Amino acid sequence: MDARQLIERKRDGGRLAPDEWTAFIRAYAAGQITDYQMSAFLMACFIRGLDRAETAALTEAMLGSGGRLELDHLGKARIDKHSTGGVGDKVSIILAPLVSCLGVAVPMMSGRGLGHTGGTLDKLEAIPGFRTRLSLAEAGAELEAIGCALIGQTEEIAPADRKMYALRDATATVESIPLISASIMSKKLAEGLTGLVLDVKRGSGAFLPELDAELELAGTMVSLGADHGCPVVALLTAMDRPLGRACGNALETEEAIHALRGEGPPDLMDVTYALGAEMLLLAGTAANGADARRRLEGAIASGQAARQFQRIIEAQGGNPAVVDDPALLPQARECELFAAPRRGVVARIEPRSRLLLYTSAGHPPGLVVSSAERLKAILPSTDVPLGILQHASFPLGEAVMLEPSDVVIFATDGLLEAMSDDRELFGTRRVLEVVFAHWTLNAQDMAVALCKAAREFGGAPQQDDITALVIKV
Repeated sequence: MDARQLIERKRDGGRLAPDEWTAFIRAYAAGQITDYQMSAFLMACFIRGLDRAETAALTEAMLGSGGRLELDHLGKARIDKHSTGGVGDKVSIILAPLVSCLGVAVPMMSGRGLGHTGGTLDKLEAIPGFRTRLSLAEAGAELEAIGCALIGQTEEIAPADRKMYALRDATATVESIPLISASIMSKKLAEGLTGLVLDVKRGSGAFLPELDAELELAGTMVSLGADHGCPVVALLTAMDRPLGRACGNALETEEAIHALRGEGPPDLMDVTYALGAEMLLLAGTAANGADARRRLEGAIASGQAARQFQRIIEAQGGNPAVVDDPALLPQARECELFAAPRRGVVARIEPRSRLLLYTSAGHPPGLVVSSAERLKAILPSTDVPLGILQHASFPLGEAVMLEPSDVVIFATDGLLEAMSDDRELFGTRRVLEVVFAHWTLNAQDMAVALCKAAREFGGAPQQDDITALVIKV
């Protein structure tokens, strides 16, 4: 095999035969192909794409580069769940103990953070002492003893994928449907599963924010599972906003523990129950979706799921007391609640496109300025003051595309209309002067500087609130 020739062929839009995929991947796993060669190959695959047969061949090659979990002797269904990744997604930590306490074996192999998404392994390792690096023998023994193991990719399972996974993150080749599909399915098929549920994230916080791409990803993985006799069910779930309320490793683990104790936020529990129901249906342990949900809710309410998580933690070297006392998880040195004292602006920036969506509720127009000390855009005010309900909708201003280093400023009329003794208004010009004078400050300190400047300009106490919202891109 000539690695350079295969890289060149893929670069030029050619395709590789199954035996060539096998030889190339095995050579990389054995260290006979360098990381810089694989980086070039991954970029060629990313740009040129893989057809259906090539994706299947890549999956088979990565699967065959290592060992497999042999779990037939367990005598029960073996179901896993995999998420394509999102922000605040801690469902796996809830789902594994929840489903396994209902008689289904759950060999859950998870990953670390990739791109902008957090990794389940990183969240689990926030539990003091928790080991995610188990051998196949250790994982098999835990599954036999308690019906669940929460592990990372072992040295034995798909070692080629383990090396490629890290390389894709470093070479900006993550968002490729064939590469994502082959990576996920090579690991999952090595678990000896009888079924797999996929949580394919869609929306602005997903790896593939376009619906057509998400559907293609789901369909590709379902087909790869069928090729190996493993039924796969895929659900599309929303990732336009973080799931639940917590983001960050220890915080998300704490929220997962609260969910197992029956204290989870509704959006998080809805996704958990939907995925869990599909797992029970694939296992044949529930008559229908309603029966599955009833059983899942019962396991949470009775404390059965929380107790199972304690068993998993103890089996993997962690401190099971965190389930009763989440304060044993790592804590921030300083925790403070910041409550908005006044009316304000609701704004959201799409994480990938840097598209700003906002509603300013009758406040003065917003400003977008650049590092070149120029005013780039004025953001028209939206409708009159709004009240917020959980599921309320309200008019948005026209979406604005932001660039790195842009600064967005929204201010109340009390700030812009702060009046000096000479009855001169603070105005937009002085807002811009303050922003450019404090350009190197972070957003919070810049907002403080704006409010301070307006109050000092006015001298006497002002009758209206002086508030600024600053966003730095």
